[in-house]
Amino acid sequence: MHRILVTNDDGVYASGLQAAARSVEGLGEVVVAAPSGQKSGVGRSISVFEPLRFAEVNLNGFKAYAVTGTPTDSVIIGIFAILKQMPDLVVSGINVGENISSDAVTTSGTIGAALEAASYGIPAIAASIQAIDQGDKFDMHHGEKHSFEVATKILRRVATRVLEHGLPEGVDVLNLNVPVAAREDTEIVVTRLARKIFKTSVQERFDPRGRPYYWIDGELIFFDKEGTDVQTVYQEKKISITPLSLDSTSRIDLKEIKELF
Repeated sequence: MHRILVTNDDGVYASGLQAAARSVEGLGEVVVAAPSGQKSGVGRSISVFEPLRFAEVNLNGFKAYAVTGTPTDSVIIGIFAILKQMPDLVVSGINVGENISSDAVTTSGTIGAALEAASYGIPAIAASIQAIDQGDKFDMHHGEKHSFEVATKILRRVATRVLEHGLPEGVDVLNLNVPVAAREDTEIVVTRLARKIFKTSVQERFDPRGRPYYWIDGELIFFDKEGTDVQTVYQEKKISITPLSLDSTSRIDLKEIKELF
């Protein structure tokens, strides 16, 4: 029987996590290990200065554990302290808020957890739905505000194929993003990462004592080159699957770098 570890960065009680668990129900033994609270935007950060704990929680029939750490911590604890063996698949999500472009890949806790699993040779899927209200990305997501119906069915299809066939050589993670208007028959497009999704800006404000403080902010970039995840999700309103690799080495002739030094 397959062993499937499910995690996220929105917290163990998030409705998207339960949707992810339902998406792979029946495909094998499903175990959930996720942060005890909201951990969006922490990337692949790992807790090295404090101990970690986990506790079993009731998650509508799924064997689930709340981990006092990051999504990456949850994967590590899930593999080495809970399962005590390598799973056949790790599913991270379903995240509220699209994780597209290199901006998201390097900061998303959802993708960070998937990359951690991939570092052990475990096939991994990161799944996200589009959020129209950007503020929704940082809520606790305990309610039923968002519909995961389409994403759940698409994720199950993808997970089934990965369990049956594995991932192609050179692919470590599949990054799945479902636009808000998607249906089951919406076209799935294999995409590449856009360079940016945010026009970064910084807001300066002042506290009651007149001292400045800052909020990192930024407008979304809705248009990009054809074949990118940004263009596919935002403009074409199609489902995007981007194959990701742990190997971040630049695809150039290394002699070019040698000549610099």
